[in-house]
Amino acid sequence: MTDSGEDPRVTGLRTAVSRLRRELAAHPADFPDRAIAEDELAALAAMTTYGIPEIPRMRSSLLLIAGAIGSVSALARGLAEVRDAVELFGGPGGN
Repeated sequence: MTDSGEDPRVTGLRTAVSRLRRELAAHPADFPDRAIAEDELAALAAMTTYGIPEIPRMRSSLLLIAGAIGSVSALARGLAEVRDAVELFGGPGGN
């Protein structure tokens, strides 16, 4: 737990999601699944405001985001940071 009592994994996920949302907003190219990525990033951001996110839902969002922006190389680093933050929560049971 951090000094604020928040799980550091949640803080890390919030930071990674926020960064990727900013990068996506600044990315000039429009691509077919951009709205999906934006919606799922918003969902992940919302999950970080209510304690520990539901792992299956978080993983589902990550898969949708990866599918939507996975081929946009300019966003690869931010996507990897979100993936790494999600992985800190472990598998479907939280382990």
